[in-house]
Amino acid sequence: MIADVLTVMWKDVRELLLGGGTRRGWLSLLMVVGVFGVFLPLQFGRGWIESPLTLIYWAWIPLFMISSSVSDSFAGERERHTLETLLASRLSDRAILFGKFCTAVCYGWGLTVVSLLIGLVTINVAHGRGELLWYPAPVFWGAIVLSLLMSSLTASIGVLVSLRASTVQQAAQRMSLGVMILIFGPFLIFQVLPVEWKVRIVQSVQNTGLAGVAAIGLAVLVALNVLFLEAAMARFRRARLILD
Repeated sequence: MIADVLTVMWKDVRELLLGGGTRRGWLSLLMVVGVFGVFLPLQFGRGWIESPLTLIYWAWIPLFMISSSVSDSFAGERERHTLETLLASRLSDRAILFGKFCTAVCYGWGLTVVSLLIGLVTINVAHGRGELLWYPAPVFWGAIVLSLLMSSLTASIGVLVSLRASTVQQAAQRMSLGVMILIFGPFLIFQVLPVEWKVRIVQSVQNTGLAGVAAIGLAVLVALNVLFLEAAMARFRRARLILD
């Protein structure tokens, strides 16, 4: 099965980077790396590698990059009339699904790691002054783990949305709405809560501590990853997709 997953991934990577939208694809990559690897590090200075607040940026990159590309995973195949050919191949359902999923994860997470390392080089060149600077371990590993979980979550949601969409545009619109809900939903919910509930939540966060809050957040992300990936696996049925 691993070989089949890699086959699907190789096909999708070629279409993503070397297909008809080559210029736009590479331009998007360069823009993201330029912003998160050069521009923002120069603006923030040493705080870019020292402050835990930068984890927000590393969580945002996969959301931005994957949501704009994963919509094409199945809806694009359907629009190009290549979905029937793919489904008629010897590849298993799981190989096709996980091939699409892993392509999106590797794309978003890989781009994040590249930006993370280029940002480190930028800070050392601009502010090192002969000293080798490096991310504090909690910030570095937090960025690695958080971006991986966000990449996986965005990819699983995107694949699920693309499975149910008839066109790439429809999938992209639904994906944009899902990302907006994912980002702003918790803040909007918090705003409409009664004042006493807000106070209790703030007190609970303060009593739990940063490490505890981070552990709870990671546990929630893992649970959401499992939930949406299971939903995508349940939705993917070869015969049903052919009929659709």
